[in-house]
Amino acid sequence: MVPEINYWAVLIATASSMVVGSIWYSPKVFGTRWAKLAHVDMDRPGATAVVPIVVTVLVSFITAWVLAGATAIAWHFYGGGFLISAIATAVALWAGFTAARFITHDAFEGRPSSLTLMNIAHEVVTVLVMALIIGLWPPAGTV
Repeated sequence: MVPEINYWAVLIATASSMVVGSIWYSPKVFGTRWAKLAHVDMDRPGATAVVPIVVTVLVSFITAWVLAGATAIAWHFYGGGFLISAIATAVALWAGFTAARFITHDAFEGRPSSLTLMNIAHEVVTVLVMALIIGLWPPAGTV
């Protein structure tokens, strides 16, 4: 079975990750603290950010696409509301994969726990916003 996916919702969810990241890591929110903890030079030339931004867009698309597919599968299996399925799926995938992997890697790399917490919090906000978009805009004919 190939899950039904609303690709417009996936594209908007992809864009939403860029918005969330731009706000989260802005100097007025967590950007200054993050840069210090992660040893990132915020004064580097803007051109050095092109590759990371392209990578982020591609990875965000994959994340939104997987979340949309997993949500459709969960919704078919459990029933109920599509939005609830999207949120529950996002939290489960975040906890089981994203947060768990961040914590493991950061522990071995000796990163500060405050940096790990800041980054996994950013990730849960990102996937929850994606889940809201995907959950509120289900594929045609599913709900």
